[in-house]
Amino acid sequence: MATFLHRIGRRAFQRRWLVLLLWAVVLGVAGAAAAGSSGGGSSSVTLPGIEAQKAYDLLGKKFPAANADGASARVVVRAPEGQKLTGSEPKAEVKALLKDLKQSSPRVASVTDPFTAKTIGADRTTGYAQVTYSAKAADLTDADHNHFDKALEEARAKGLTAEASGSALTATSEGGSSEAIGFALAALILVVTFGSFAAAGMPLLTAVVGVGITISTLTALTSALNLNTSTSALASMLGIAVGIDYALFIVSRYRSERAADHDAREAAARANGTAGSAVVFAGLTVVIALVGLAVVNLPILTAMGLAAAGAVVVAVLVAVTLVPALLSLAPERVLGRARRRPKKAPKEAPSKKPLGERWAAFILRRPWKVLLVSVAGLVLIALPTTRLELGLADDGSKPPSTTERKAYDMLTESFGPGFNGPLTIVVTDSDTAATKKAVGELSDSITGMKDVAAVTPAAYNPAGDTAIVTVVPNSAPTSEKTKTLVRDIRDRAKDVRAATGAEGLVSGTTALNLDVAAKFASAIVPYLLLVVGLAFLVLILVFRSILVPLKAAVGFLLSVLAAFGAMVAVFQWGWFKDLLGLQTTGPVNSLVPILAVGIVFGLAMDYQVFLVTRIRESYVHGAGAREAIADGFRHSGKVVTAAALIMTGVFGGFVGSDDTLLKSLGFALASAVVFDAFVVRMTIVSAVLALLGDRAWSLPAWIDRRLPHVDIEGEKLAHSGSSAPQPAGTEADFTRVG
Repeated sequence: MATFLHRIGRRAFQRRWLVLLLWAVVLGVAGAAAAGSSGGGSSSVTLPGIEAQKAYDLLGKKFPAANADGASARVVVRAPEGQKLTGSEPKAEVKALLKDLKQSSPRVASVTDPFTAKTIGADRTTGYAQVTYSAKAADLTDADHNHFDKALEEARAKGLTAEASGSALTATSEGGSSEAIGFALAALILVVTFGSFAAAGMPLLTAVVGVGITISTLTALTSALNLNTSTSALASMLGIAVGIDYALFIVSRYRSERAADHDAREAAARANGTAGSAVVFAGLTVVIALVGLAVVNLPILTAMGLAAAGAVVVAVLVAVTLVPALLSLAPERVLGRARRRPKKAPKEAPSKKPLGERWAAFILRRPWKVLLVSVAGLVLIALPTTRLELGLADDGSKPPSTTERKAYDMLTESFGPGFNGPLTIVVTDSDTAATKKAVGELSDSITGMKDVAAVTPAAYNPAGDTAIVTVVPNSAPTSEKTKTLVRDIRDRAKDVRAATGAEGLVSGTTALNLDVAAKFASAIVPYLLLVVGLAFLVLILVFRSILVPLKAAVGFLLSVLAAFGAMVAVFQWGWFKDLLGLQTTGPVNSLVPILAVGIVFGLAMDYQVFLVTRIRESYVHGAGAREAIADGFRHSGKVVTAAALIMTGVFGGFVGSDDTLLKSLGFALASAVVFDAFVVRMTIVSAVLALLGDRAWSLPAWIDRRLPHVDIEGEKLAHSGSSAPQPAGTEADFTRVG
C-alpha cells in the first residue's frame, strides 16, 4: 500500500496541472448536473417494516384522495384578548383571512372553514383551517410562500393571532451558517498548527473541492431518488470534517519528511505513502461503518449512510491525489517562514519538549492511575444514557420563536395536549361485514380506555372494506400514558382480529416512536457485530495485532456511551442549554443514536489509525514498546490534537441549526470526538499500550502467515534508496516538526 501510494504521490507531484485539471473537470461536471436538477428533497421519513408505516401505506392505497402528494398547511387563529372567534368582528376577520389564503396562489386546491368544519375549540377563542395545494411542497414558488405569509401578516395586523404549520411552509436551512462556523474554526486551528497560510489553506481547499463534488452529485440525484433533506447536510458535515483532517495529516507528514532532509518531490511521495496509507485505511473503516447502516433496513438511514460514505470516499481520493499536486505549487511556502530558516547552532540549555511528548511521558510514568481515572470519568459521564428517551421530531420540538411551534402550542392550549398527536386506527378486511364488526368492537373498547379524550366515528372507503378511526389522547404524544394507550389498543386489536378476522393497525406520532425504538433495538446488535467485526479484521491487517484492535473497539464503546450521556444531560435535562443556545428540551431524535454509533465508530478508528500507526511505525523501525509511544506522540500528538479540534468545531457548528436532527447529531459527534481523541486514543490507549509492552504487537504465527502485508508504516520506503537526503545546509534543512 505504501509503495503504491508513494508512486501516486510522486506522479501527482510531477503532473500537477493534469491532476488539477481532472479534479476541476469532475467538479464542473458535478456542478453542471446539480444546476440542471430540479432539486427538491423530501422532508418525510419512510420507515418500512413497522406497524405505523404499514398503516400509513394502507391509507395511501385505500384512501388515495386523503393521501395526495400535494402540500398542506394548518393555519391556527385566535381571537383578540377577551373576545371569541364566533363574535361578529373576529369572525369577519377570519373570513377575510380565508379569502386571502384561497387567493394566495393558483396552486391552492381548498381552504376549510373552521366555522362550518367545526374546528373551533370549546373555549371558542381558537380554531384552525386546513389549506391544501395541488402541487408538491418542493414545487411551490417563492411567490406562493410570500403571499401565504402576507395573508397571515394582514390577519395579525387586524388583531388576530395567526400562526401556521405544515409542509407548505418555507423550509429553513441553517446548514450554510453551520458550515461557515466550522470552516472558520478549522482555518484558525490550521494557521496556529502550521504557522503558514499556504499549509493551512490546502486542507481547506481540498475539503471545498471534495464537499463541492459530493453535494453537487447529491443535488443532482435528490429529485430522482427522493432523498431526505437531511441527507446532504450530513454528507456535508462529515465531508468537511474528514476532508480537512485527511489533507492535514498528509501535509503535516510532508513537513516532517522535509525536516528529515528529503527533497520536495520525495517528501510529498513519502507523505502520501505513509500518512496517505493511514488515510486510506481510516477512510475504509468510516465507510464500513456508514454503509453498514443498511443493515437496519430503514431507507432514510441507508440513504444517509451511503451519501456520507460517498463523501468520505471522495475525501480520501482528493487527499491522496490533489494534496501532492497542491504541494508541488508551494513546496517551500507550506513549510512556514520559521521552518525555512537554516538551522542554528544548538544552545547549551535544552529546549522544552513538545506538549505531546510530555503528555506521553506522564502516561508512561503512571499508566495504571491514568487508565483507571480516565475510564471512571467516561463511565460517570455515560451514566445519564440509562435515561435516554427517543422520539421523532415534530413541531413541538422546534424553537418557541417559530410559527410552527406557536401553532402547536395554541392547539395544545385550546384542544388539549393529545390533539397534536392523534392516533389513527386503520381496520381492514376483504369482508366488509368483518370490517364493520371489528370497527364496532374496537371503538367501544377504546372509548372505555383510560387517557382517551375522544374517539371519532369511523370513516369508510368507497369499497367499505377499510375504515379509519381517530383517537385523541388526553396526554401529549411523548407521554408514558399515551405510549401505554398505544400498547393497550394494539393488544385489543389482536383480540378483535382473532374474533373477526379483520386487521387493526395503529399509527400516529406515539405509535411511530414506539415502532422505531423497537426497530432500532432489534437492529443495533447485528449492526454492531457486522461493523465492528469487519473493522476488527481491517485493523488486524493494519496493526498485525489482536489486542490493539480489541482495545480500539472497547474504547469506542466508552466514547459513544459518554457522548450519549452528555446528550441526555443537555437535550433532555437542559444542563448548559443556555450556553449552547438550546431553546427546548425533550426526547432525542430517534435517528440520532444509530447514526452517531456508525459515524463515531468510523471516526474513532480514524484517530486509532492516525496515532497508533505512527507508534507502530516507530516500533517496526526498531524502537522499544514504551519508546515507540513517546515517539508516536512526538510526531503525531500535535496534528492529532489539531484534527480533533477541527472535527469538534465542524460538528459543533451544527448545534446552532434549527434542524433538531442536525442539532443533536452535531452535539453527539462533537462530544464523541473530544472523548475519543483526547481521553480514549491519547490517554487510555497509550496507557494500555504501555502496560502491554511488546505483547500489544504480537500476532499468532498462523494468522500472520495468512495475512497480506499492507506496509502501512512505509517499511519498504524506509529501506529504499529512491531519494537520498539532501546535503546539510540546503533550504530544506530545518528543525524537525514536533
